[in-house]
Amino acid sequence: MPLAVYILGLSVFALGTSEFMLSGLLPPIADDMVTIPQAGLLISAFAIGMVVGAPLLAVATLRLPRRTTLIALISVFGLGQVAGALAPTYEVLFVSRVVSAFACAGFWAVGAAVAIAMVPTTSRARAMAVMIGGLSIANVLGVPAGAFLGTHLGWRSAFWAVGAASAVALVGVATLIPRIPLPERKPELRRELLIYRDRQVWLAIAITALAAGGVFCAFSYLAPLLTDVAGLDEGWVPTVLALFGVGALIGTVIGGRVADAHLFGVLLSGVVASTVFLSALALLASSAVAVVVLSLLLGFSAFFTAPALNARMFNVAAAAPILAGATATSAFNLGNTGGPWLGGTVIDAGLGFASTAWAGAAMTVVAVALVALAMRHQRSGATRVVATGLTAPGTVETAPAVSSPRGD
Repeated sequence: MPLAVYILGLSVFALGTSEFMLSGLLPPIADDMVTIPQAGLLISAFAIGMVVGAPLLAVATLRLPRRTTLIALISVFGLGQVAGALAPTYEVLFVSRVVSAFACAGFWAVGAAVAIAMVPTTSRARAMAVMIGGLSIANVLGVPAGAFLGTHLGWRSAFWAVGAASAVALVGVATLIPRIPLPERKPELRRELLIYRDRQVWLAIAITALAAGGVFCAFSYLAPLLTDVAGLDEGWVPTVLALFGVGALIGTVIGGRVADAHLFGVLLSGVVASTVFLSALALLASSAVAVVVLSLLLGFSAFFTAPALNARMFNVAAAAPILAGATATSAFNLGNTGGPWLGGTVIDAGLGFASTAWAGAAMTVVAVALVALAMRHQRSGATRVVATGLTAPGTVETAPAVSSPRGD
């Protein structure tokens, strides 16, 4: 695996810490500014910025040098963290989250395309696992550290810490990411947009959004569930968030190694597992031990599927690697937008914090059905290939549009 892929993974650590640390900061932000559901909308604000920002920035930077683009995006992201730390009102904090999300989305889209381009087709899931590994480590270290800082030094200190981590990431990208030459044939937006004519692309988007949204519907409100329902002291929140991250890291490593050979098996088993764990969380929410254990298991199941979800998107949209990365990013964050919104809705309806797990399970049940549908379409496509001798769209064998292992 090229060193540049690991540098991208390290940069994602800063991005991921900012994206998910609000799960441990909702109570102090709510005490300072708004209600818990309103604070939860900050999570959705970041996700909305990711959804919109990924395709927009992918298109805007389509013909720009990749390393320069990454440097610019990580710089804007760091400035967004500073703006959040200094935000005098909830509205300013909200806007800072959207701006940071735009930069984060662009970095993910371009960085994922660079990582995929530098490895052979049979290593796509492993390359994405390295990048997602940065996200997993963020959940193990960054998110609990943010919760710890928020509890002891105020929630603004967590934003300052992420700003410092972004500065370190900037140095790494500027000095260690190699110059990626632009392809001889410049990318054409019209040709890239043709991927959206493939129903497998839309199935991949829906599966990703529902699988991610189901888990984060519950995870976004894990802190108040731990303290108000399970009866744990707020000092336990960083520890339980770290356990979620440990499960995420283990799931990423295992899923990344298995998904290249058994992509649909990973998708189906992982999403089914998330459904079971969410249902158990809803039923056993008053048991502190059960909630702690299930937090670890949910982290595992969610991130076990993540490399496969990313690889699937690049497989079905191989002709447009930049838009494939942007689309995968948007799909994940459609879930990260809808999940917290649905969780806040059921809380506002008076159903309690445990109901967020039931709502999440409903989302993942639909995701399971769509995985089965995608498998059916894939098999019917393979059957047509055997009959006609043509190359099926969306198969693992489809090569990315690059001319060399280090091509763009």
